[in-house]
Amino acid sequence: MDTTVATTGTEGQKWGGGATRPLGASYGKMMMWFFILSDALTFSGFLAAYGFSRFKFIEEWPIADEVFNHFPFLHGTDAPMFYVALMTFILIGSSVTMVLAVDAGHQMNRKKVSFYLLLTVIGGLIFVGSQAWEWKNFIAGEYGAVKTKGGKILQFLDAKTEERIALDEFVQVGPRDLQAYGESEGIWYETSGDIGATYTIDEVRKGFAANPNIVIRTQQLEVNPETGASEKIVLSREESMRRLQTDAVSVVEGANLTENEYGAPLFADFFFFITGFHGFHVFSGVVFNLIIFFNVLLGTYERRGHYEMVEKVGLYWHFVDLVWVFVFTFFYLV
Repeated sequence: MDTTVATTGTEGQKWGGGATRPLGASYGKMMMWFFILSDALTFSGFLAAYGFSRFKFIEEWPIADEVFNHFPFLHGTDAPMFYVALMTFILIGSSVTMVLAVDAGHQMNRKKVSFYLLLTVIGGLIFVGSQAWEWKNFIAGEYGAVKTKGGKILQFLDAKTEERIALDEFVQVGPRDLQAYGESEGIWYETSGDIGATYTIDEVRKGFAANPNIVIRTQQLEVNPETGASEKIVLSREESMRRLQTDAVSVVEGANLTENEYGAPLFADFFFFITGFHGFHVFSGVVFNLIIFFNVLLGTYERRGHYEMVEKVGLYWHFVDLVWVFVFTFFYLV
């Protein structure tokens, strides 16, 4: 039996089984919409899992303003969310240039298409680079903390200003009889909580005892009755000394998949996974846009008589930007 076939008109791709195109879309654009829908469900699942986990550990969740407060070339300056806001602005700006590239394609203007695609690629590369810089700071940490037997984090504050104090401000490296090697090489073979950390827990205790103006802040949150804001519980000097002597077992610097100096390790797990997954999408979009960019320069789409490929990759790019709005809201604003 012969099958009735209708072409897309522009690309010459074929739809089988009918004389009209579903929703008036070409085969390629329809498949792109299917991919976006499936990817949207994936991101929705990730963000839903993050939301449920945060709700479960809401009294221990890190405060975003304290975690993401770095800005390039402004070391020591407290700039909560400024750099993340700049990253978001750059990514949204790249969506604008992508719209202009698609519009230029409708006008068959090759120079404008290539120009706006190049701007989109630059915006995407800046965003990916900014995210890598943010990861670096998050992994390295800024202040350091200690971990208790129950896996909780204890941070250090100036008792007068109630501002965080880094370990290197009051802890000094003491004499070391043996050099700490890796877990399976040289002198050490048994796992130790201090291996890989700049300071040992005993050095932290000595530094804390020698500085009476320092107190401990737990990762537990409570609502301030005066301001209504959630704040971490600050211990008295006596209670701080007791907790440090009896509960603290190791030093934590920065964040990874098992430890997080800012609070609950689960926060770091979700941060690395979700922002990394989104960053992979942005990087993939940059690669796609570069391929389309060079095809535009070679005149590929001029010879085809249309720029629908630019429109299809534009759909993907707008989706990636939209997903970042939700990631930004969940991780940084809420």
